[in-house]
Amino acid sequence: MKNMIFNCFFIFFLIGFTVLGKCANGYEFFDTNSTKMLSFVENYSNFNQSAAGYYNPLYVGLTLIRGAAAKGAVCLDGTLPGYHLHRGYGSGANSWIVHLEGGGWCNSIRTCVYRKTTRRGSSNYFEKQLAFTGILSNKAQENPDFFNWNRVKIRYCDGASFTGDSEDKVHGLQFRGQKIWLAAIEELMSKGMRYANQALLSGCSAGGLASILHCDEFRGFFSRRTRVKCLADAGMFMDARDVAGGHTLRNMYNGVVTLQGSGKNLPRTCTNHLDPTSCFFPQNIISNLRTPMFLLNTAYDSWQIIASLAPPTADRRGTWKACQKNPASCSPSQLNFLQGFRNQMLNSVKRFSMSRQNGLFINSCFAHCQSERQDTWFADNSPLLGNKPIALAVGDWYFERSAVKKIDCPYPCDKTCHNLVFRA
Repeated sequence: MKNMIFNCFFIFFLIGFTVLGKCANGYEFFDTNSTKMLSFVENYSNFNQSAAGYYNPLYVGLTLIRGAAAKGAVCLDGTLPGYHLHRGYGSGANSWIVHLEGGGWCNSIRTCVYRKTTRRGSSNYFEKQLAFTGILSNKAQENPDFFNWNRVKIRYCDGASFTGDSEDKVHGLQFRGQKIWLAAIEELMSKGMRYANQALLSGCSAGGLASILHCDEFRGFFSRRTRVKCLADAGMFMDARDVAGGHTLRNMYNGVVTLQGSGKNLPRTCTNHLDPTSCFFPQNIISNLRTPMFLLNTAYDSWQIIASLAPPTADRRGTWKACQKNPASCSPSQLNFLQGFRNQMLNSVKRFSMSRQNGLFINSCFAHCQSERQDTWFADNSPLLGNKPIALAVGDWYFERSAVKKIDCPYPCDKTCHNLVFRA
Protein backbone atom coordinates (compact mmCIF):
# COMPACT_ATOMS: atom_id res chain seq x y z
CA MET A 1 0.00 0.00 0.00
CA LYS A 2 1.15 3.45 -0.83
CA ASN A 3 2.05 5.98 1.83
CA MET A 4 -0.80 8.47 2.17
CA ILE A 5 0.59 11.97 1.68
CA PHE A 6 -1.55 14.61 0.03
CA ASN A 7 -0.06 17.92 -1.03
CA CYS A 8 -2.33 19.53 -3.59
CA PHE A 9 -3.90 22.95 -3.87
CA PHE A 10 -6.78 23.96 -6.04
CA ILE A 11 -9.26 26.80 -6.50
CA PHE A 12 -12.68 26.30 -7.95
CA PHE A 13 -16.22 27.62 -7.90
CA LEU A 14 -19.11 25.29 -7.09
CA ILE A 15 -22.82 25.75 -6.43
CA GLY A 16 -22.61 29.32 -5.29
CA PHE A 17 -19.47 28.75 -3.21
CA THR A 18 -16.01 30.08 -3.69
CA VAL A 19 -13.82 27.28 -2.41
CA LEU A 20 -10.13 27.21 -1.65
CA GLY A 21 -9.09 23.64 -1.03
CA LYS A 22 -6.04 22.11 0.56
CA CYS A 23 -5.77 18.34 0.30
CA ALA A 24 -4.95 16.94 3.70
CA ASN A 25 -7.48 15.70 6.21
CA GLY A 26 -9.96 18.29 5.02
CA TYR A 27 -10.80 21.15 2.72
CA GLU A 28 -11.09 24.86 3.11
CA PHE A 29 -14.20 26.72 2.08
CA PHE A 30 -15.74 30.16 2.05
CA ASP A 31 -19.53 30.22 1.92
CA THR A 32 -20.66 33.08 -0.32
CA ASN A 33 -24.25 31.95 -0.81
CA SER A 34 -25.63 29.53 1.72
CA THR A 35 -29.10 29.66 0.16
CA LYS A 36 -27.73 27.68 -2.80
CA MET A 37 -26.05 25.04 -0.70
CA LEU A 38 -26.77 21.60 -2.10
CA SER A 39 -24.03 19.94 -0.08
CA PHE A 40 -20.50 21.25 -0.20
CA VAL A 41 -19.25 18.61 2.23
CA GLU A 42 -20.52 15.80 0.02
CA ASN A 43 -18.54 17.14 -2.90
CA TYR A 44 -15.15 16.62 -1.28
CA SER A 45 -15.21 13.00 -2.40
CA ASN A 46 -15.13 14.34 -5.95
CA PHE A 47 -12.45 16.87 -5.02
CA ASN A 48 -10.41 13.95 -3.79
CA GLN A 49 -10.36 12.63 -7.30
CA SER A 50 -7.77 15.34 -7.92
CA ALA A 51 -5.99 14.46 -4.71
CA ALA A 52 -6.22 10.79 -5.61
CA GLY A 53 -3.96 11.43 -8.57
CA TYR A 54 -1.30 10.31 -6.11
CA TYR A 55 -2.76 6.82 -6.57
CA ASN A 56 -2.88 6.92 -10.36
CA PRO A 57 -6.53 5.83 -10.30
CA LEU A 58 -8.53 4.26 -13.08
CA TYR A 59 -10.77 6.73 -14.94
CA VAL A 60 -14.04 5.29 -16.23
CA GLY A 61 -16.12 6.81 -19.00
CA LEU A 62 -19.75 7.90 -18.86
CA THR A 63 -22.56 5.89 -20.46
CA LEU A 64 -25.92 7.56 -20.98
CA ILE A 65 -29.02 5.35 -20.80
CA ARG A 66 -30.34 5.86 -24.31
CA GLY A 67 -33.68 4.19 -23.78
CA ALA A 68 -34.44 6.02 -20.54
CA ALA A 69 -36.43 8.94 -21.98
CA ALA A 70 -39.03 6.60 -23.47
CA LYS A 71 -39.59 5.27 -19.95
CA GLY A 72 -39.86 8.75 -18.45
CA ALA A 73 -36.55 8.23 -16.65
CA VAL A 74 -34.87 11.62 -16.98
CA CYS A 75 -32.88 14.07 -14.90
CA LEU A 76 -34.45 17.21 -13.41
CA ASP A 77 -34.00 19.09 -16.69
CA GLY A 78 -35.18 16.23 -18.90
CA THR A 79 -31.75 15.02 -19.99
CA LEU A 80 -30.73 11.37 -20.02
CA PRO A 81 -29.41 9.74 -16.82
CA GLY A 82 -26.13 7.84 -16.87
CA TYR A 83 -23.60 5.64 -15.15
CA HIS A 84 -19.94 4.61 -15.22
CA LEU A 85 -19.18 0.88 -15.55
CA HIS A 86 -15.86 -0.95 -15.32
CA ARG A 87 -16.06 -4.66 -16.08
CA GLY A 88 -14.95 -7.34 -13.68
CA TYR A 89 -12.75 -10.26 -14.48
CA GLY A 90 -11.48 -13.56 -13.12
CA SER A 91 -13.16 -14.56 -9.86
CA GLY A 92 -15.16 -11.32 -9.94
CA ALA A 93 -16.53 -11.63 -13.47
CA ASN A 94 -20.04 -12.48 -12.20
CA SER A 95 -20.02 -10.21 -9.15
CA TRP A 96 -21.42 -6.66 -9.17
CA ILE A 97 -21.20 -3.50 -7.08
CA VAL A 98 -23.84 -0.89 -7.88
CA HIS A 99 -22.79 2.36 -6.21
CA LEU A 100 -25.26 5.26 -5.97
CA GLU A 101 -23.78 8.75 -6.18
CA GLY A 102 -24.59 11.28 -3.48
CA GLY A 103 -25.12 15.02 -3.65
CA GLY A 104 -27.78 16.43 -1.33
CA TRP A 105 -31.41 17.08 -2.22
CA CYS A 106 -33.66 19.86 -3.51
CA ASN A 107 -36.79 20.63 -1.57
CA SER A 108 -38.39 23.59 -3.37
CA ILE A 109 -39.00 24.86 -6.88
CA ARG A 110 -36.23 27.42 -6.42
CA THR A 111 -33.57 24.94 -5.27
CA CYS A 112 -34.57 22.37 -7.90
CA VAL A 113 -34.51 24.95 -10.70
CA TYR A 114 -31.02 25.91 -9.57
CA ARG A 115 -29.98 22.28 -9.27
CA LYS A 116 -30.82 21.50 -12.89
CA THR A 117 -28.03 23.86 -13.94
CA THR A 118 -25.49 21.60 -12.20
CA ARG A 119 -24.30 18.01 -12.51
CA ARG A 120 -26.75 17.16 -9.73
CA GLY A 121 -29.71 17.84 -12.01
CA SER A 122 -28.55 17.53 -15.60
CA SER A 123 -26.37 15.10 -17.51
CA ASN A 124 -25.23 18.05 -19.61
CA TYR A 125 -22.90 18.79 -16.70
CA PHE A 126 -21.78 15.24 -15.88
CA GLU A 127 -18.05 14.60 -15.90
CA LYS A 128 -17.24 12.46 -18.92
CA GLN A 129 -14.89 10.36 -16.79
CA LEU A 130 -14.74 9.63 -13.06
CA ALA A 131 -11.85 8.29 -11.01
CA PHE A 132 -12.71 4.95 -9.44
CA THR A 133 -11.12 4.97 -5.99
CA GLY A 134 -11.89 3.32 -2.67
CA ILE A 135 -14.59 0.70 -3.01
CA LEU A 136 -14.54 1.24 -6.79
CA SER A 137 -10.77 0.85 -7.22
CA ASN A 138 -9.50 -1.81 -9.63
CA LYS A 139 -6.32 -2.46 -7.62
CA ALA A 140 -6.11 -5.31 -5.11
CA GLN A 141 -3.79 -3.29 -2.86
CA GLU A 142 -6.45 -0.55 -2.65
CA ASN A 143 -9.64 -2.60 -2.67
CA PRO A 144 -8.78 -6.16 -1.62
CA ASP A 145 -12.21 -7.81 -1.79
CA PHE A 146 -13.96 -6.06 -4.68
CA PHE A 147 -11.21 -4.90 -7.06
CA ASN A 148 -12.08 -7.34 -9.84
CA TRP A 149 -15.87 -7.12 -9.60
CA ASN A 150 -18.06 -5.32 -12.12
CA ARG A 151 -18.18 -1.88 -10.53
CA VAL A 152 -20.83 0.69 -11.43
CA LYS A 153 -21.45 4.24 -10.29
CA ILE A 154 -24.96 5.48 -11.08
CA ARG A 155 -25.05 9.26 -11.43
CA TYR A 156 -27.42 11.26 -9.25
CA CYS A 157 -29.50 13.88 -11.04
CA ASP A 158 -32.95 13.86 -9.42
CA GLY A 159 -32.52 15.42 -5.96
CA ALA A 160 -34.59 12.95 -3.94
CA SER A 161 -32.29 9.95 -3.42
CA PHE A 162 -33.77 8.15 -6.46
CA THR A 163 -37.34 8.14 -5.06
CA GLY A 164 -39.36 10.88 -6.76
CA ASP A 165 -41.96 10.49 -9.48
CA SER A 166 -43.77 13.68 -10.42
CA GLU A 167 -43.21 16.83 -12.45
CA ASP A 168 -43.64 20.59 -12.54
CA LYS A 169 -44.31 21.56 -16.14
CA VAL A 170 -44.42 25.29 -15.39
CA HIS A 171 -40.79 25.30 -14.26
CA GLY A 172 -39.60 22.49 -16.54
CA LEU A 173 -38.81 20.09 -13.70
CA GLN A 174 -38.91 16.32 -13.94
CA PHE A 175 -38.81 14.50 -10.61
CA ARG A 176 -38.09 10.99 -11.88
CA GLY A 177 -35.61 9.47 -9.44
CA GLN A 178 -37.54 6.21 -9.05
CA LYS A 179 -37.72 5.74 -12.81
CA ILE A 180 -34.01 6.54 -13.16
CA TRP A 181 -33.25 3.86 -10.58
CA LEU A 182 -35.37 1.29 -12.42
CA ALA A 183 -34.02 2.22 -15.86
CA ALA A 184 -30.43 1.95 -14.63
CA ILE A 185 -31.00 -1.44 -13.03
CA GLU A 186 -32.76 -2.71 -16.17
CA GLU A 187 -29.84 -1.58 -18.32
CA LEU A 188 -27.29 -3.23 -16.03
CA MET A 189 -29.31 -6.43 -15.99
CA SER A 190 -29.14 -6.46 -19.79
CA LYS A 191 -25.36 -6.09 -19.55
CA GLY A 192 -24.94 -9.24 -17.52
CA MET A 193 -25.94 -8.35 -13.97
CA ARG A 194 -28.90 -10.74 -14.21
CA TYR A 195 -26.36 -13.57 -14.05
CA ALA A 196 -24.63 -12.26 -10.92
CA ASN A 197 -23.72 -14.74 -8.24
CA GLN A 198 -22.89 -11.88 -5.87
CA ALA A 199 -24.22 -8.30 -5.74
CA LEU A 200 -23.71 -5.34 -3.44
CA LEU A 201 -25.76 -2.14 -3.55
CA SER A 202 -23.78 0.72 -2.01
CA GLY A 203 -23.92 4.50 -1.92
CA CYS A 204 -22.47 7.57 -0.27
CA SER A 205 -24.45 10.29 1.54
CA ALA A 206 -27.71 10.91 -0.36
CA GLY A 207 -26.69 7.77 -2.26
CA GLY A 208 -26.18 5.99 1.06
CA LEU A 209 -29.72 6.94 2.02
CA ALA A 210 -30.86 5.65 -1.38
CA SER A 211 -29.13 2.31 -0.78
CA ILE A 212 -31.19 1.94 2.39
CA LEU A 213 -34.45 2.99 0.73
CA HIS A 214 -33.92 0.64 -2.24
CA CYS A 215 -32.15 -2.24 -0.50
CA ASP A 216 -35.01 -4.74 -0.39
CA GLU A 217 -36.10 -3.69 -3.87
CA PHE A 218 -32.58 -4.44 -5.12
CA ARG A 219 -32.74 -7.90 -3.55
CA GLY A 220 -35.91 -8.57 -5.53
CA PHE A 221 -34.16 -8.20 -8.89
CA PHE A 222 -32.07 -11.34 -8.33
CA SER A 223 -32.68 -15.04 -7.87
CA ARG A 224 -32.47 -16.57 -4.42
CA ARG A 225 -29.15 -18.14 -5.42
CA THR A 226 -27.50 -14.72 -5.65
CA ARG A 227 -25.84 -13.37 -2.53
CA VAL A 228 -27.27 -9.82 -2.28
CA LYS A 229 -26.37 -7.28 0.39
CA CYS A 230 -26.36 -3.50 0.83
CA LEU A 231 -23.91 -0.92 2.18
CA ALA A 232 -24.86 2.60 3.27
CA ASP A 233 -21.95 5.03 3.69
CA ALA A 234 -22.81 8.26 5.54
CA GLY A 235 -26.48 7.58 4.92
CA MET A 236 -27.71 7.69 8.53
CA PHE A 237 -29.30 11.13 8.45
CA MET A 238 -30.92 11.62 11.83
CA ASP A 239 -34.26 13.16 12.70
CA ALA A 240 -32.53 15.30 15.31
CA ARG A 241 -33.20 18.72 16.79
CA ASP A 242 -30.85 21.49 15.75
CA VAL A 243 -28.99 23.76 18.17
CA ALA A 244 -32.01 26.10 18.36
CA GLY A 245 -34.39 23.25 19.14
CA GLY A 246 -35.86 23.20 15.64
CA HIS A 247 -36.19 20.50 13.01
CA THR A 248 -34.06 21.76 10.13
CA LEU A 249 -33.57 18.41 8.39
CA ARG A 250 -37.15 17.21 8.95
CA ASN A 251 -38.47 20.42 7.42
CA MET A 252 -36.17 20.02 4.44
CA TYR A 253 -37.05 16.34 3.96
CA ASN A 254 -40.74 17.22 4.12
CA GLY A 255 -40.20 19.56 1.19
CA VAL A 256 -38.31 16.89 -0.78
CA VAL A 257 -40.91 14.17 -0.23
CA THR A 258 -43.89 16.45 -0.88
CA LEU A 259 -42.52 18.23 -3.94
CA GLN A 260 -41.12 15.15 -5.66
CA GLY A 261 -43.90 12.68 -4.85
CA SER A 262 -41.57 10.27 -3.07
CA GLY A 263 -44.08 8.83 -0.61
CA LYS A 264 -45.38 6.11 -2.91
CA ASN A 265 -41.85 4.82 -3.52
CA LEU A 266 -40.66 4.59 0.07
CA PRO A 267 -40.58 1.22 1.89
CA ARG A 268 -44.09 0.00 2.68
CA THR A 269 -42.86 -1.48 5.93
CA CYS A 270 -42.55 2.12 7.09
CA THR A 271 -45.28 4.03 5.25
CA ASN A 272 -47.97 1.62 6.45
CA HIS A 273 -47.63 3.17 9.91
CA LEU A 274 -45.63 6.43 9.60
CA ASP A 275 -45.90 9.55 7.47
CA PRO A 276 -43.74 9.76 4.30
CA THR A 277 -41.35 12.34 5.76
CA SER A 278 -40.58 10.05 8.71
CA CYS A 279 -39.97 7.25 6.22
CA PHE A 280 -37.25 9.29 4.51
CA PHE A 281 -35.22 8.94 7.72
CA PRO A 282 -33.18 5.70 7.88
CA GLN A 283 -33.75 5.27 11.61
CA ASN A 284 -37.36 4.34 10.82
CA ILE A 285 -36.42 1.84 8.10
CA ILE A 286 -33.24 -0.06 8.90
CA SER A 287 -34.64 -2.43 11.53
CA ASN A 288 -37.29 -3.74 9.13
CA LEU A 289 -35.00 -4.48 6.20
CA ARG A 290 -35.08 -8.10 5.06
CA THR A 291 -31.82 -7.83 3.13
CA PRO A 292 -28.45 -7.78 4.97
CA MET A 293 -27.24 -4.21 5.43
CA PHE A 294 -23.93 -2.69 6.54
CA LEU A 295 -23.97 0.81 8.05
CA LEU A 296 -20.72 2.72 7.62
CA ASN A 297 -21.02 6.05 9.39
CA THR A 298 -19.32 8.47 11.68
CA ALA A 299 -20.96 9.43 14.96
CA TYR A 300 -20.13 13.07 14.18
CA ASP A 301 -21.12 13.41 10.54
CA SER A 302 -19.65 16.64 9.14
CA TRP A 303 -22.52 17.32 6.77
CA GLN A 304 -25.11 16.93 9.53
CA ILE A 305 -23.19 19.16 11.93
CA ILE A 306 -22.88 21.94 9.34
CA ALA A 307 -26.16 21.73 7.46
CA SER A 308 -28.58 20.05 9.86
CA LEU A 309 -27.53 20.51 13.50
CA ALA A 310 -26.07 24.02 13.36
CA PRO A 311 -27.10 25.69 10.09
CA PRO A 312 -27.06 29.51 9.90
CA THR A 313 -30.82 29.62 10.50
CA ALA A 314 -30.33 27.90 13.88
CA ASP A 315 -26.95 29.44 14.73
CA ARG A 316 -27.74 33.10 14.07
CA ARG A 317 -24.88 34.38 16.24
CA GLY A 318 -22.34 32.13 14.56
CA THR A 319 -21.22 30.53 17.80
CA TRP A 320 -20.84 27.15 16.07
CA LYS A 321 -18.71 28.30 13.15
CA ALA A 322 -15.35 27.52 14.76
CA CYS A 323 -16.55 24.11 15.96
CA GLN A 324 -17.90 23.28 12.49
CA LYS A 325 -14.58 24.11 10.86
CA ASN A 326 -12.45 22.13 13.28
CA PRO A 327 -13.58 19.74 16.05
CA ALA A 328 -10.58 20.83 18.14
CA SER A 329 -12.30 24.23 18.43
CA CYS A 330 -15.53 22.90 19.92
CA SER A 331 -16.37 24.14 23.42
CA PRO A 332 -17.28 21.70 26.21
CA SER A 333 -20.97 22.56 25.83
CA GLN A 334 -20.79 22.03 22.07
CA LEU A 335 -19.07 18.68 22.51
CA ASN A 336 -21.75 17.76 25.01
CA PHE A 337 -24.41 18.55 22.39
CA LEU A 338 -22.57 16.44 19.83
CA GLN A 339 -22.25 13.57 22.29
CA GLY A 340 -26.01 13.70 22.61
CA PHE A 341 -26.31 13.44 18.82
CA ARG A 342 -23.94 10.45 18.90
CA ASN A 343 -26.07 8.79 21.58
CA GLN A 344 -29.19 9.32 19.50
CA MET A 345 -27.53 7.64 16.52
CA LEU A 346 -26.33 4.70 18.60
CA ASN A 347 -29.79 4.25 20.07
CA SER A 348 -31.28 4.24 16.59
CA VAL A 349 -29.12 1.28 15.49
CA LYS A 350 -29.59 -0.91 18.59
CA ARG A 351 -32.36 -3.05 17.17
CA PHE A 352 -30.69 -3.13 13.75
CA SER A 353 -27.45 -4.41 15.27
CA MET A 354 -29.21 -7.31 16.98
CA SER A 355 -29.68 -9.05 13.64
CA ARG A 356 -26.84 -11.43 12.80
CA GLN A 357 -27.06 -10.56 9.11
CA ASN A 358 -26.29 -6.85 9.61
CA GLY A 359 -22.97 -5.06 10.06
CA LEU A 360 -21.79 -1.83 11.67
CA PHE A 361 -18.73 0.39 11.50
CA ILE A 362 -19.45 3.62 13.37
CA ASN A 363 -16.31 5.56 14.16
CA SER A 364 -15.79 8.85 15.98
CA CYS A 365 -14.35 10.89 13.14
CA PHE A 366 -15.59 14.27 11.93
CA ALA A 367 -16.03 13.10 8.35
CA HIS A 368 -18.59 12.35 5.66
CA CYS A 369 -18.35 9.44 3.19
CA GLN A 370 -15.44 7.06 3.81
CA SER A 371 -15.90 4.32 1.19
CA GLU A 372 -15.15 6.42 -1.92
CA ARG A 373 -11.97 7.99 -0.60
CA GLN A 374 -8.87 5.86 -0.89
CA ASP A 375 -7.26 7.32 2.24
CA THR A 376 -10.21 6.31 4.40
CA TRP A 377 -11.23 3.07 2.64
CA PHE A 378 -7.90 1.21 2.57
CA ALA A 379 -4.46 2.74 2.90
CA ASP A 380 -1.47 2.84 5.22
CA ASN A 381 -3.09 5.27 7.65
CA SER A 382 -6.78 4.50 7.17
CA PRO A 383 -9.17 4.86 10.13
CA LEU A 384 -9.29 1.72 12.22
CA LEU A 385 -11.66 0.06 14.65
CA GLY A 386 -10.24 -2.93 16.46
CA ASN A 387 -7.12 -2.60 14.29
CA LYS A 388 -9.26 -3.19 11.20
CA PRO A 389 -9.68 -0.70 8.32
CA ILE A 390 -13.06 -0.08 6.74
CA ALA A 391 -12.42 -2.13 3.60
CA LEU A 392 -11.55 -5.28 5.54
CA ALA A 393 -14.48 -4.81 7.91
CA VAL A 394 -16.90 -4.58 4.96
CA GLY A 395 -15.27 -7.57 3.26
CA ASP A 396 -15.40 -9.68 6.43
CA TRP A 397 -19.11 -8.90 6.76
CA TYR A 398 -20.01 -9.44 3.10
CA PHE A 399 -18.19 -12.76 2.78
CA GLU A 400 -19.20 -13.80 6.31
CA ARG A 401 -15.62 -14.34 7.42
CA SER A 402 -16.60 -12.82 10.75
CA ALA A 403 -19.32 -10.73 12.35
CA VAL A 404 -18.67 -6.97 12.24
CA LYS A 405 -20.43 -4.81 14.83
CA LYS A 406 -17.89 -2.09 15.57
CA ILE A 407 -18.73 1.12 17.45
CA ASP A 408 -16.00 3.57 18.40
CA CYS A 409 -15.47 5.22 21.78
CA PRO A 410 -16.53 8.91 21.93
CA TYR A 411 -14.49 11.72 20.40
CA PRO A 412 -11.59 12.48 20.83
CA CYS A 413 -10.39 8.96 21.66
CA ASP A 414 -9.74 7.73 18.09
CA LYS A 415 -6.31 8.85 16.86
CA THR A 416 -6.71 7.10 13.48
CA CYS A 417 -9.46 9.47 12.30
CA HIS A 418 -9.23 11.57 9.17
CA ASN A 419 -11.16 14.55 10.49
CA LEU A 420 -12.31 17.11 7.95
CA VAL A 421 -10.93 20.52 8.90
CA PHE A 422 -12.28 23.59 7.08
CA ARG A 423 -10.53 26.97 7.03
CA ALA A 424 -11.90 30.17 5.54
